[in-house]
Amino acid sequence: MKKVLFIILGSLLAIYLIYFAVVATIPYSEGTRAGELIKFSHKGVLVKTWEGEISQGISGAQIFSFSVLKNKEEVIQKLQEYQGHYVKVTYVERFDTFFFWGDTKYFITEVSKEQSPHFNRQ
Repeated sequence: MKKVLFIILGSLLAIYLIYFAVVATIPYSEGTRAGELIKFSHKGVLVKTWEGEISQGISGAQIFSFSVLKNKEEVIQKLQEYQGHYVKVTYVERFDTFFFWGDTKYFITEVSKEQSPHFNRQ
């Protein structure tokens, strides 16, 4: 009986580890988005994650929600600095997320401040 229980638990652990490895290493998509950075916060009770939103429309109807991994300290610092400005972000979309990574499947890898297309057009 103990042997069967050990095999079942070992198999479940192996499946979880394989799933984690696939989600962590294989991106679903990669790309860029641009818009006004309207929110960036460090949230959570037991596990704190970095979450943000970019408004991609004039009325704020199109919102792009994203997460930033803790080890991306330069990206976090820039996002805090660019709050309220027009930014372009490069992201990686994963198949899934884990509670300790963030709330979304979109993870920002780079950020740059850009000129807004709505203002100062010549």
